[in-house]
Amino acid sequence: MSGFDNNPFAGPMDVNPFQDPSVTEVTTIAVDRVEEFNPFDSTTLNTQTATTIPAPTTLSQPAVLQASEEPSPQATVAAAQADLLRQQEELERKAAELDRKEQDLQRRAAPTGASGRENNWPPLPKIFPIKPCFYQDFEEEIPLDYQRVCKMMYYLWIDNGELAVPVPDVLACLAYFTTDPVYGVDFGLAILWFLLFCPTSFLCWYRPVYKAFKSDSSFSFFFFFFVFFFQVAVYIIQSVGIPKWGNSGWIASIAMIRSNLAVAVVMMVVAGFFTVCAVLSIILLKMVHAKYRRTGASFQKAQNEFSQGVLTNRSFQNTAASVASTAAQGAFQRN
Repeated sequence: MSGFDNNPFAGPMDVNPFQDPSVTEVTTIAVDRVEEFNPFDSTTLNTQTATTIPAPTTLSQPAVLQASEEPSPQATVAAAQADLLRQQEELERKAAELDRKEQDLQRRAAPTGASGRENNWPPLPKIFPIKPCFYQDFEEEIPLDYQRVCKMMYYLWIDNGELAVPVPDVLACLAYFTTDPVYGVDFGLAILWFLLFCPTSFLCWYRPVYKAFKSDSSFSFFFFFFVFFFQVAVYIIQSVGIPKWGNSGWIASIAMIRSNLAVAVVMMVVAGFFTVCAVLSIILLKMVHAKYRRTGASFQKAQNEFSQGVLTNRSFQNTAASVASTAAQGAFQRN
């Protein structure tokens, strides 16, 4: 009941919060520590000096790049001289190449034998009394685009114009003749075709196509097409082998099987050669015609080339002059 004796309207107790023991203890210790610290005390100075970390004495590399050294005047002059020498050598090399090309063009444009170029075909021995009659060089005279076709035409002429087919045909006809004397006509005609076709095929269709590819001559192209068409027909007739025509073709060889099988086999081999030549001639004719269409040749150009060639031919000029002088003398005498 004593609790009810207090006066609730009485003033509060006079209590100082700063007099609390825990607060007074903290404040007293903080003040003491502050007062104990003396920055100018020798003991404190010695302690701080001992614990101080000295600054490094090694200088670090600066981040700025050092400027490169400029070349000396002597090095610049030497580099310029080397550059001039290199340019001079390059110009000399180009000049020598141009001179060589010019000499090649002059040698090609010059007539045979005018620049020391000797005929090299047919390749005869030097001790042979007959000298070569023509000059032939695919690499020098024929453009690169036409060399393959021109060489194939040359090989075709060799196959059927010189040795590969005519000589076996003569031997086959000789064997044909030995089995039956009636076929002596074939043996004689085989020798005649060999002696006749070898030079005429070279002059009439191989040399024209060689000249056509060499000088892009429209007249040579037309002459080749005209003659080679008949050559293709001859190849076909030879492969067929009509009896007593001087060709051991398929008809003659098949007819010979019953009489002599060995001779028939030889004749069949020759007939196969003739057939291959006929097929190759047709293929090469188409190839030459394709090349001809690219050159821009025409019949009008062929006529112009023929007229200019006839008018500039020395033999034709001499003949025309002699005819004109004879006619003039006859007219003068009549008057």
